Amino acid sequence: MEQQERLNLMISSLLSEMPQYKEQSKEFSTNEQFRLFRSLVNLRPAMSASSEFLKIQDDFLKAEIDAKGITELNDLIPIDKDMYLWQGDITTLHCDAIVNAANSKMLGCFCPCHGCIDNAIHTYSGIQLRLACAELMRKQGCDEATGKAKITPAFNLPSQYVLHTVGPIVEEIPSENDCEELASCYYSCLALAEEYRLSSVAFCCISTGEFHFPNKKAAEIAIETVNKYKAYNHSEIKVIFNVFKEIDYNIYRDLFREYTKIKI
Repeated sequence: MEQQERLNLMISSLLSEMPQYKEQSKEFSTNEQFRLFRSLVNLRPAMSASSEFLKIQDDFLKAEIDAKGITELNDLIPIDKDMYLWQGDITTLHCDAIVNAANSKMLGCFCPCHGCIDNAIHTYSGIQLRLACAELMRKQGCDEATGKAKITPAFNLPSQYVLHTVGPIVEEIPSENDCEELASCYYSCLALAEEYRLSSVAFCCISTGEFHFPNKKAAEIAIETVNKYKAYNHSEIKVIFNVFKEIDYNIYRDLFREYTKIKI
């Protein structure tokens, strides 16, 4: 089955589940069908789907990710012992776990085609991820606290797992508590990864997007927390600092130059 046929079948199925969007769907041109599919997936509540839909979706998403190009951890060059700096799309990274900057509801981003990492991870993982997160939250019975971490399968992503953590929301200048909560995000993810005996984890730039944590301060906390965790626990877990924007790459590069005194 070709990708376009898969896409058409999925859109038809999603619209049959959510008929309130049928009129709006007519506004999407032939070239915008993936955007329509993504929008519908983003809006879809956490619920099960037929095995036929999941098979089509899984084949479609894996083909899409393959087309983007998968990056292997073994192809990355360490920036320090067991630590890496990589600029790219985290949904294409093959390692044990990637970190998702989630919100307190832990169900992913419901804003159609939003540019946040939460949206991208849920889109390319598949609708199974929202359902898995919903089950975790049902058992917990309350919103996720800032600085904690949860783990789910990664479903259609190249990684095995997704670690979900809620970072602090900053209005202007981060407070001491904001900084402590952000550090807790990194610590909690590392501890959970090692509890599951994972050997590698890729961190996004937690809280620096929609939550407005200053980029440089966030990077300083990330590197410092990871270094302290690894030293205190004698951990050999491999850590990838994943950045998407050039500004974040430059910040991390310069900080590692300062911390490691090596030429990058």
